[in-house]
Amino acid sequence: MNIINLLRRRIDEDRPVRAGLIGAGKFGSMFLAQVPHVRGLKVSAIADLAREHGQTACRTVGWTEEQIENTVCLENGAALAARDDVDVVIEATGNPAVGIAHALAAIENGKHVVMVNVEADVLAGPALAKRARSAGVVYSMAYGDQPALVAEMVDWARASGFQVTAAGKGTKYLPAFHEVTPDDVWRHYGLTPEEASTAGMNPQMFNSFLDGTKSAIEMVAIANACDLTVPKDGLAFPPCGVDRLAQVLKPQVKGGVLEGEGFVEVVSSLHRDGSDVERDLRWGVYVVLKAQNDYAAQCFQQYGLATDESGQYAAMYKPFHLIGLELGISVLNAALRGEPTGTSRAFRGDAVTVTKRALKAGDILDGEGGYTVWGKAIPAQKSLAEDCLPIGLAHGVRLKRDVAKGELVRKADVTLDDATEVMRLRAEAESIVD
Repeated sequence: MNIINLLRRRIDEDRPVRAGLIGAGKFGSMFLAQVPHVRGLKVSAIADLAREHGQTACRTVGWTEEQIENTVCLENGAALAARDDVDVVIEATGNPAVGIAHALAAIENGKHVVMVNVEADVLAGPALAKRARSAGVVYSMAYGDQPALVAEMVDWARASGFQVTAAGKGTKYLPAFHEVTPDDVWRHYGLTPEEASTAGMNPQMFNSFLDGTKSAIEMVAIANACDLTVPKDGLAFPPCGVDRLAQVLKPQVKGGVLEGEGFVEVVSSLHRDGSDVERDLRWGVYVVLKAQNDYAAQCFQQYGLATDESGQYAAMYKPFHLIGLELGISVLNAALRGEPTGTSRAFRGDAVTVTKRALKAGDILDGEGGYTVWGKAIPAQKSLAEDCLPIGLAHGVRLKRDVAKGELVRKADVTLDDATEVMRLRAEAESIVD
């Protein structure tokens, strides 16, 4: 709550916080929309594979031509990370391999990293965070996106003396969504392909939100940052509105759906018959608290919290998240406080690859949100024991054997180059087990 006062000191010293943005897509554009309205924060450089995309994004969100002229636009993210006029590098490309390379470049150049790219974080976050600590810089989740918002709520709950029983987010989910491909994704969003195309919406990206992959990635990121557990058989996506969070998201022995205390889970805004859940949490995040004594449980009731029947479990939630519009919180925390808004600590969960249909030897996997596979959240130990292929490595790799529909894909089922930087970082991350 003191961040603006810290920023005022930088303004008085004529030392603005200087950010460099890699990836001028939707998330990056939402951040750019807010930057001119935060005194003491500036974007020195924008990197995108098409240099003009940076300028186009700035115009789209209302920047003046003078503001655009004072911001360098380039194509190379590593070059941006090496610039002297950048304090904080924002990685917002969405490509896991590219994100890892950019984060390493930033760390090597003594820059803080705000990792919008959750795909990269889930693939190698613990290793990147460890390297950042060794270099004396911050490696942070992106505030405004669900993982960082959940991490903040978990931190608040524990610092207040509560036990965290569950944490996660809401989404629109039905079991059949795991098989949806980019060809039929738009009908689930109530759009025609033409409307989506006009709006510049990427069908594979939006399909990753629908088919369960993005939920898996985000819950694994939360588990790895908050010392929480991933369900052994994957996320259950129970239908649940905000008033029933404390009743549903508690251990099975207490009448809930969880295997125990301290789990990540996603709640669905749809009942299994497709009808809407009352007061759903589709756009929000939550944490379920457990009172440590009878007095605290009584206080839950006295102060209006919705609890379970015992009164011991209660929930706090945030109904919306504003993704890139809130990203400046991470940038300023890194630069002014030297603190992350959530950071990967250990390899506790993994987002692994499951087939959407029967695949043949020779088929090429197309990764997150595509036609061939979807991502499932499982415990890290299970992923290692079963040699599972992370969804972040399931891009453009060829199968060496037939794989039935709904089956896990193993690393041995594809050809991987262990000598690459991505594979080295992945191996480092796998060794940081809590």
